[in-house]
Amino acid sequence: MDRRNLAFDRVNYIMLVVGMVIVVIGFILMSGSGSTETAYNPDIFSARRIKVAPVVCLIGFVSMIFAVMHKPKDKDVIE
Repeated sequence: MDRRNLAFDRVNYIMLVVGMVIVVIGFILMSGSGSTETAYNPDIFSARRIKVAPVVCLIGFVSMIFAVMHKPKDKDVIE
C-alpha cells in the first residue's frame, strides 16, 4: 500500500485520538447525578458541570478540527 495516497499522516491520527480523549473527558466531567421529582440536587449547577466541562469539550472539538485540517508534510520532496 502506497503511504503517499493516504489522506492523513500518523500525526493526524494521533491528534484525532487526543482530541477524542479530551472530548470524552469533558463529557465525564459533565456527568453526575441529577435532580428527581422528590429531591433537588444543587450539584447540577456546579461550575464543573456548566463551565469547565463545556470548555474542555470545545477544546477537544477544536483540536479534532485542527487535526483534520493539518496538512501532512511531504517527506519525499525532490529538490
